[in-house]
Formats: sequence, C-alpha cells, structure tokens
Amino acid sequence: MPVLIVIIGVILLLLLITVGKINAFIAFIIVTLFVGLSMGLSLDDTVEALKQGIGDTLGLLVLILGFGAMLGRIIADSGAAQRITKTLIASFGLKRIHWALMVAGFIVGIPMFYSVGFVILIPIVFTMAAATGLPLIFIGLPMLASLSVTHGFLPPHPAPTAMADMFGADMGRTMLLGIIVAIPTILVAGPLLSPRFKKIKATPLKEFTGEQEIPDDELPSTLLSILAALMPVILIGLSEIIAQFLDQSTGLYAIVRGIGNPVIAMLLSLLFALFTLSLRNGNKMKDVMNDLTHSISSIAMILLIIAGAGALKAVMVASGISGYLGEILAQSGASPLILAWLIAAAIRVSVGSATVAAMTAASIVLPLVSDPTVSPELMVLAIGAGSLVLSHVNDSGFWLFKEYFNLTLKETLSTWTVMETIIGVVGLAGVLVLDIFI
Repeated sequence: MPVLIVIIGVILLLLLITVGKINAFIAFIIVTLFVGLSMGLSLDDTVEALKQGIGDTLGLLVLILGFGAMLGRIIADSGAAQRITKTLIASFGLKRIHWALMVAGFIVGIPMFYSVGFVILIPIVFTMAAATGLPLIFIGLPMLASLSVTHGFLPPHPAPTAMADMFGADMGRTMLLGIIVAIPTILVAGPLLSPRFKKIKATPLKEFTGEQEIPDDELPSTLLSILAALMPVILIGLSEIIAQFLDQSTGLYAIVRGIGNPVIAMLLSLLFALFTLSLRNGNKMKDVMNDLTHSISSIAMILLIIAGAGALKAVMVASGISGYLGEILAQSGASPLILAWLIAAAIRVSVGSATVAAMTAASIVLPLVSDPTVSPELMVLAIGAGSLVLSHVNDSGFWLFKEYFNLTLKETLSTWTVMETIIGVVGLAGVLVLDIFI
C-alpha cells in the first residue's frame, strides 16, 4: 500500500505540473497533503510535518542561495564575467575558441544561476561567432555544457545544495567531488561533441544580439574577476585540504573549518566581490544594495519549490513511507546510485524541471543514504546527473536555447537534447568510477 501511495503521489505531481499547469510549489503541497492523509496521518499531523520539512529545508538554503544570487549579480553587473570570457578567448586563440568558452562557462557558472549565466554570456558567443565566421553552435555549445553541469552538480546551485543538506552530505566534499566529475563530463559534452554540429546553421534573431557590452577600460582585471567568481570554491577547497593537516583540538582547526563552512565562504566571497567589484568606479553603496535586493527575486520561486520538496520528504518520513521504501529499494539488489539516477531521469523526462526532478527523486531515495556503504556526496551527484538527461519540449532550458539560437525543433533535439543526455550519462559514469575508490 505505501508503494502504491508513492506512485500515485508522483503521478499526481507530474499531472498537476504538466497537464494542470499548476505551479510546482502548489503541486508539491497538494501531493504532500495527499500522501500524509492517505497514510493515515491526521490533517494536523500532516501540516505539522509539512511545516517542519519546510523549515528544516530552508534553514540553510536561504543563506547559501541568497548570498549566491547576490554574488552572481555582482559578477554579471561589474563586467567580471565579460572580462573572464574575453581574456580566455584571447589566450586560447581562434582555433580553440570553443575551449575558451567552455572554461569561461565553468568559471562563471559556479557562482551564477544557469539562466543568468546564459543571458550574460550568450551575446559574447554571438559576437565571437560573427567576428570569426565560425559556426555558432560549434563555439556556443561547450559554454552551455559548462553552465548546465555546474547547475546540476555543484553547490551553491539550488538542487545540489538542497540535496546535500537533505542527505547530510559534506558540502565541501560534494563540491570537490562534483568538480572531479564535472571536468570530464564537460569535455565530452562540450568541445568534443560540438564539432559534430558544425553544419547546423544557427542565425540568432537581432533582438538577441544587441546586448550592450561594458567598455574594456571599465572592466575589472582578469585576476580580480576570476578570484571573485571562484572564491567560494577556493575557500571551501582550501579549508578541506588544510584541515587534513591540523590537530582537531586546536583553535586554528576551528577557524579553518569555519571559513570553509558554505555559509561563511559565501558571505566572505560576497563581501570581497562587493568591495572589489561593485564599489569601484564610484558606485554608491545604496545603489549596489538596491541591485542586490532585486537579485533575490530570481531565487524566490526556486526556494519555494525546494521547500515543497522538503515538505514531501518530511511527511514521507513521518508517515513511515520513507523507511518502507528504503527496505524495498535495498532488497532490489541494484546500485543505489543507479537507482537514484534512473528515478531522477524518469521524473526529468516527465516534468521537465531539473530542480523538481532532483528534489522529488531525493525524497524517494532518502532512506538509501542511511546505508553506510552509500556516499551521500555521490548520491547528490548521481541524482544531479539524472536530473539533466533528455531535456525536451517540457523544459524551459530547451526553449531558451531554441529561441536564442533560432533553431528548428528537430535541430534543437539533435543538439541541445543530445548534449544534456550526454551530460547525464557521462556524469553517472564518473560517479560510478569514484564510487570504486570512495
């Protein structure tokens, strides 16, 4: 009976979002109430579990995602993203311009949400394609592969951050392992794949090519731009490494671990970018703060969707479904990582949203993480990879790519969908390889 309730709940969630066009947050709450009541919880107990799930989920994420959104806004508005891209293009040269854009996408994609990174960097791609005469998809796809991988695999992006918190995974370790998996994934789905699409002619509409660039003499330096964009990774990574050589009883160890705490690392990174990038060229603190306030609007709905998934998880635990599912899934004999990937992939194909797919899958497979042989960090990455595969017409990212590149439906399926699927498959392969050694 519990399994049937979960199946009906997931189907109801998919139908509400895809057929009913109901907002994902509202759909999660409806399904959460359905699951709780169907399992015999009273309405009061169901609502209490719902409240606890939302509170537990948002406690950490509001800080990390809020700081992340502000940092991304500074990287974009200050011209740091533009400077990073231009410097890399100049360094790599014309023949390897697609490699340069891949690296730019990765660096910019770490602090910046996918849609923001896309809109900020795509005019540069269009400009470079027009200036060099190279096929647009050939040079643009590697950049988009980087943005997509960072979105699906790495904190401080919404789904990986939320899943790491849900599974009790170490955020710094998740980020480091995510980078290890991300690099070969981007290489395969980006510069190694894009030459196959040289014959596809993309002619972007004029309204998408007219973005105003910041003059070169007003851009921050390359070193400062890269340092600001990568500072969260640097602080968390250095903390993880240095802490291995320190006595845990010392005050220095506590300081080092504290700096590597994701909340502190994001706050320090934000303050660094604020004073070195935003307040340069005479910008007023009041104006900068107004811009940062507006940047939070981009994560409001994402936070609500994640909160809804947290509510569903809490009700599944409170009603006993979570433990029951854990026993069923454990008895299947299949690899928990592959099971998690398959569940995330199935939901991704059905509902379109990578965030919804990842969070729903995480709620279902949560009991598997209690097994000491299962790495919670690798579980985050496996679900992240599964949540990206087979993007098609129900995914907003699919249409963003199609419209900006002005492609036919067939061309979008043969480029974007193939790239996203390769990311998911290669990402899973990387996770399974790491699982051998961890």
